Formats: sequence, C-alpha cells, structure tokens
Amino acid sequence: MTSESPKSWKSVRSAWNKAFHVEPAGPATPTPEQSVLVERVAQEIVNRRMSQPALLFLESSRPLSGVGAAAMHFLQPFVSVVMKPEIWSTLATFLERSGSVEYLCLRIEALEHQRTQA
Repeated sequence: MTSESPKSWKSVRSAWNKAFHVEPAGPATPTPEQSVLVERVAQEIVNRRMSQPALLFLESSRPLSGVGAAAMHFLQPFVSVVMKPEIWSTLATFLERSGSVEYLCLRIEALEHQRTQA
C-alpha cells in the first residue's frame, strides 16, 4: 500500500459526504457580503415598484434557481463588461443555494411592506 491511500480515502469520503448534502428547509442564510448585495437588489426592485412581477417571476422559477445560477456563472465573462465580476459571482453563488429564492422573496415583501406603511 502506498502512503497516499489513507489521504485519498479521506478525500473520496469527503466528496461522497458532500455529494448527498441537503440544506435545511427554509430561507437560506446569506453571508454578510451576499446579504448586502441581496438587500440592494431587493431595494431596487421595491423602488421601481416591481415587487409583484418580481415575486411572481421568482416564485414560478424557484425550481430552476440552480440552473439559473449555473447560467449566471457561464455568462460572467460577458457580463463583466457591464458589471463588476465579483458582484455577479457573489449573487450567482447565493442563488445556487436552495433557500435563496425564498430569502429574496421575503426581503422584497418586507421592504414592500415598509414602503406601503410609510
């Protein structure tokens, strides 16, 4: 047996455990950087009074959020002409998570509620 055997087994076992990882139900918890970005996106949607169409779109496309995030990663070189790639990548990384759409919808609803109460 080589000396790399235990190390390779650990990496295989780690990869195997990650392959079947399921995130808990409910909204995702963003990192501080993602939270700032999602807040900006939600605030812009509310400021433009597009809350209802945005919520309809997000809810109807929830099952495809992972595919959309993968498409965002694919399109990053093209979008980098118009936008900072770090911002695009941060948003795409957040949208990869299963509860991200629910979190974004909750933030839009909360901001819309604040706007209508003011």
